[in-house]
Amino acid sequence: MTTPTPILTAALDAAGRGWPVFMLGRSKRPVANCEDCPKDAHDPATCGHLTCHGFYAATTDPARLAAIVNAVPGGQLAVRTGAVSGLAVIDVDPAHGGDASLSELMTAGLVPRTLHVHTGSGGLHLYYRHPGHELPSRPMPNRAGIDFKADGGYVVLPPSLHHRTHLPYRWGTAADHVEEMPPALITACLPAPTPAELHPHPTTAAATTPGGGISHPDKLLSAHLDAVRHAPKGKRRTTLYGAARGVARMVAAGAIDRTDAITALTDAGHRAAQTPRDIQAAITGGFRDEGIAAA
Repeated sequence: MTTPTPILTAALDAAGRGWPVFMLGRSKRPVANCEDCPKDAHDPATCGHLTCHGFYAATTDPARLAAIVNAVPGGQLAVRTGAVSGLAVIDVDPAHGGDASLSELMTAGLVPRTLHVHTGSGGLHLYYRHPGHELPSRPMPNRAGIDFKADGGYVVLPPSLHHRTHLPYRWGTAADHVEEMPPALITACLPAPTPAELHPHPTTAAATTPGGGISHPDKLLSAHLDAVRHAPKGKRRTTLYGAARGVARMVAAGAIDRTDAITALTDAGHRAAQTPRDIQAAITGGFRDEGIAAA
């Protein structure tokens, strides 16, 4: 029998926890679909192919995992977040102010010690138990440098190597189990409530498409755009960058067309009084950091 690689061993360990995992390419981007899987050809959740449709390929089946890892040598291991895995992850990015935002959350007592990962870029992933009701992946409102990964999302697992630094993701040692997500933290991750009668902007409505696994892609897109519209002055560009990362993940999952996504983000940036240059930089950077070209 062939000796398992570190990535396969980690994949099997995750599967043993009940976490469905899959492989990304070297740059954190989901592996491209095969020729038999053009967009909207079939339900991604029922495709059955090893690596098509991003996180829809995630599995806990050991034999299938071995085949997936073998099919993407040198790729990054990722876990699908949300109700399907029972995971909700706080993703802290120091390069965009995440350390300061995390400190504020800790001071407020919102982030209890839990299983966590030190990322290859110097960031942090805090793992919590998914509360069971739908929680969309999105930038955390009014918290620069923090993304919330739950339904419709994924995070990279150790011992994957970061695509730019080539440093490994590694498990922290301060806690070894996944804690319950406090109600106050759940509230902090939710978008600001909007009136039920509020109609989406025409650009937003045109930009959304049904996406299996992301139960309500229109609502998820609206949440990202609303975060930009309601961001306080001084944090709007950072919030637009975070929204661009979240929408880029929707593009990767096939829940929205890339051109429509960029159009909706650009419109939100203009409405938030950002300059064309800042809008382009935020969108390009957000897409790039999710491994997707914005043009």
